[in-house]
Amino acid sequence: MSLTEARFHDLVDTVQQAVEDIFDDSDLDLDLENSAGVLTVRFENGTQLIFSRQEPIRQLWLAARAGGFHFDYDEASERWICDSSAELLGEMLARITLEQSGASLEFEEL
Repeated sequence: MSLTEARFHDLVDTVQQAVEDIFDDSDLDLDLENSAGVLTVRFENGTQLIFSRQEPIRQLWLAARAGGFHFDYDEASERWICDSSAELLGEMLARITLEQSGASLEFEEL
């Protein structure tokens, strides 16, 4: 069963807010910008993470130095899962944040 447009937007809004909260609570020197449904995280070293919603295909996309990743929402596990690696969004964010900023953050709730 595919996500309705409203549910999709609610899920993306929730995950983006959770990501913002985790970064806000960290000691990292970074900038967060959420505009028109796109969340941008800019690290002190100039690297970025960009989260965007792809409404027509109901995916959450993540652009990082390591590449672009596409996530589908799995209703059974209530998690965002990468469509190419099956990695959970939280696991990937922890790894990519460490790679890009050198900081170890927990994104287990995602």
